Amino acid sequence: MRHAEEVTFGGSGLDRAAEIRGDVGALAAAMQDPAARTVLIWRGKPLVSGEDALQALRLPLDHPILAEAGGPPILLGREDGAAVFAHDISGWVPEDFDAEAQASFLDPTEYSHGTCPEGRFAELRRIMTQLTPRDAELVATAKAVFGWHASHKFCSRCGVASEMHQAGWQRICPACGAQHFPRTDPVVIMLITRGNRALLGRSPVWPQGMYSCLAGFVEPGETIEAAVRREVWEEAGIRVGSVRYLASQPWAFPTSLMFGCHGEALNEDITIDPAELEDAMWITREDLAEAAAGQRPDLLPARKGAIAHFLLHNWMADRLD
Repeated sequence: MRHAEEVTFGGSGLDRAAEIRGDVGALAAAMQDPAARTVLIWRGKPLVSGEDALQALRLPLDHPILAEAGGPPILLGREDGAAVFAHDISGWVPEDFDAEAQASFLDPTEYSHGTCPEGRFAELRRIMTQLTPRDAELVATAKAVFGWHASHKFCSRCGVASEMHQAGWQRICPACGAQHFPRTDPVVIMLITRGNRALLGRSPVWPQGMYSCLAGFVEPGETIEAAVRREVWEEAGIRVGSVRYLASQPWAFPTSLMFGCHGEALNEDITIDPAELEDAMWITREDLAEAAAGQRPDLLPARKGAIAHFLLHNWMADRLD
């Protein structure tokens, strides 16, 4: 697909500096470099500044806010020859912390730390389209890797607490020696069409009126194409014939890699699985255009920045090839 690199969180060309992750001397030198910087994550939210066009703040490694860090940093890569790290300060609790709002689907809460008043921690899904491709890749990577560390603190082989290695890209069990690496879960998300209509569904936990492409995890021993056909049949009772890959998107909510595909439906009658979907329907390009223009209160388009929005927008504009 000609526009594949335009997907949010992809295409920035970040030098990840993987060759120095296991080099203790090189890592020490990188951290001592005055040009080295770090981005901050707090409970999955990146530290950003600005209004309409946001910037992920890059702080020096001696910034006082790093006293809140609960562990060692992750090496994200290099920019202009200097290392860029990430620190997690999730142990910090703001005085005005609102746990209920933060747990909501559209989390509006933002928090500032007293030692860094120029920045604020904001929900990544809400601000992702306001970041540059580079900043989006940096903070999404940091969020995903820190999320993996938080949920994989113990060895899956023997249960002993494991330790961070390779500049945050590995955990090693001190008891049995097992090595563990950040996981990425493959997910298919599919634009299913039949003529001038596309199949959309909605989850019951989404905001009222929101519809999106169907999606599901790829199972062991399954191809991407087979996963597309299985998921659409299971969720909506639609048989799919031809399937082609279009684009991918790393999706750090929490650790998915979305494989965007286009599939051609072989039948039209929808039979939803209520355990998976609240509703599903066929929409035309004209329906989608009206929704994008805000003229269909009953049909909210997929969230901007998500690959579903990218696929639907390009289908509406007849730019899938």
